Amino acid sequence: MTVSDGVYAFGPPTGRLTIRTSRAGFGRRAGHDLAIEVTRWSGNAVVVTGDPGKSSVTVMIETGALTVREGAGGLKPLTDADRAEIKRTLESEALLHTAEHPTMAFRSTSITGTPEDFEITGDLTIKGRTHPVTVHGGSDGDGTVCGWATVTQSTWGIKPYSAFMGALKVADEVRIEYAVTELQPLPGPGQAPR
Repeated sequence: MTVSDGVYAFGPPTGRLTIRTSRAGFGRRAGHDLAIEVTRWSGNAVVVTGDPGKSSVTVMIETGALTVREGAGGLKPLTDADRAEIKRTLESEALLHTAEHPTMAFRSTSITGTPEDFEITGDLTIKGRTHPVTVHGGSDGDGTVCGWATVTQSTWGIKPYSAFMGALKVADEVRIEYAVTELQPLPGPGQAPR
């Protein structure tokens, strides 16, 4: 994929957004490192290759659209019942409280670099709290734009999951990874739809 100046939309099915958790605590061997896919999300990008500071990115995530895809490690394999319980826990008041906060949003405030290697600083809103986060990314040379950001859950008022009186817990930092293989051109100011 070649990225040129323009206004674009992106998201599933040509984009993938994954949240990766890791384990902490004395009982971490019993738990799993999770790969949680966001199945409903969308983004828009305004790209100005000659002046990245004029570019912008917004992403909207539906908090009820998180699906556990993998569970690495642990004393036993992750079952479908485990996946369902994790989803219920994610949606609960203690974590994302999806009934009250159905979306998360990211809005860029600064973009530096090139389409091949860039950094996007912006505001991430989770559970009504907004804090800055930096997204790292670039093109992998095969037409995919990909990258990552690290988010500390407690910064947004999320108490990381714990069990067995804290002996097993999810680490406070989670990694958000994205990969986009196609951008859908949108009409920019003064342009007709394509």
